Order: sequence, then structure tokens, then C-alpha cells
Amino acid sequence: MYKRIHHIGIAVKDLDEGMSKYEGQLGFQLEGRETVESESVEVAIFNIGESRIELLQSTNPDSVISKFIANRGEGIHHVAVEVDDIERELEELKANGAPVIDDQPRIGAGGHRVAFIHPKGTSGVLLELIETLSE
Repeated sequence: MYKRIHHIGIAVKDLDEGMSKYEGQLGFQLEGRETVESESVEVAIFNIGESRIELLQSTNPDSVISKFIANRGEGIHHVAVEVDDIERELEELKANGAPVIDDQPRIGAGGHRVAFIHPKGTSGVLLELIETLSE
């Protein structure tokens, strides 16, 4: 069951510059910053009520974020929806023919379990499922 939009991931070339815009110019409140080695990304997280914006900067020129920016430029990379049971959702999506990228959840930012659905099954938007730890 989908609970809410958890966050929107935005690919940026320069995380410090992006943070300056969102925090300094736009007045968003920074929750934290972390590196997710397994995804080759550094993340800055901003709270917006019950949702978040995550700025994503690549830490590797061959990473998914680097390739995304090279092909499309900076901008919205994915939309994450929170789920109660990520394994159950993945099984249901696969049974319905959705093109999942991850057959099993992996660990993402904040230690949350995540899995991705390919944009070809969502009208061009990368969809992330996220099962959160208690927040």
C-alpha cells in the first residue's frame, strides 16, 4: 500500500551550490547530508512538511546520477513513494507486469530499504519505493 510521497530526488552537478539555492535563497530547512557509497552519491535532504527534497550529486563519473545529468541535465531524477512492506509491493508489481529494476530491496539514504521501478513503466518517471525506518 502506498502511504505518501516520501521525497523527490533532484540531480545536481554541485551539491554545495544546490544547497545554497535551496537553503539560502529558498529558505528550505536542511535535515542532513550524507554519502551513500553503494549508489555513488552524496545527498542533501530538506524537509517540507511530511515530505522531502533530496539533492543528489554524483561521487563517481560513471554513476547513474552522472549519466542522468550528462543526458538530461540537472533536474528531477525520481519520485519516491513510501510503502509499508516493500517486498510485498515488489511482488505485486512484478505480478502486474511492472518493469522493476530491483528484484529485492537495497539500502538507500538514511538506511531505508528502497527499490526502483523503471521509467518505461511509469510514463518516463523513475519511481522509488521506500520502506522507512521509524522517522
